[in-house]
Amino acid sequence: MSRRLPVIHGVTEHDAGPYRFEQIDLEFSNGERRRYQRLHGRGHGAVVVVPMIDAETVLLVREYAAGVHRYELGLVKGRIDEGETALEAANRELQEEAGYAARSLEQLRALTLAPTYMSHQTQLVIARDLYPQSLQGDEPEPLDVVPWRLDALHELILREDFSEGRTIAALFIAREWLRTQS
Repeated sequence: MSRRLPVIHGVTEHDAGPYRFEQIDLEFSNGERRRYQRLHGRGHGAVVVVPMIDAETVLLVREYAAGVHRYELGLVKGRIDEGETALEAANRELQEEAGYAARSLEQLRALTLAPTYMSHQTQLVIARDLYPQSLQGDEPEPLDVVPWRLDALHELILREDFSEGRTIAALFIAREWLRTQS
């Protein structure tokens, strides 16, 4: 069933660092009015990269995650800089975080984190035909690069240090997409 989007009667904005906090006054098709809050991202979006070192093995990185104050195992990811495409950002982030570049990059789809209150979208990119090449990034320390076989995702998702939703979704989507490419 297709529904008409609510009518926006007003938006109040507040600065919240890399985000803009918005209060939106809405009217739904049944006449009900509500105020919603959302975080609206600033910038040009982000990428999450699935770097395939071979047909069965993805490269993960371990880095400090301030939100949960621990080291977290996940995929290469980062912001898209002004003037960059998602594919260019993916290749740059791959070089900065994992020490590889890719000859083949495919943008699969956008992922959202919490679409009920955040506008932020992350572009899922598969990187293949990797070769060693590094760029200086903004990480405060070198990241550990951890190869992981896609056929062992069932073990990975049970690890305490592997919890980020975009990474979990991206790996399962990538695994299924790669199966169709064989």
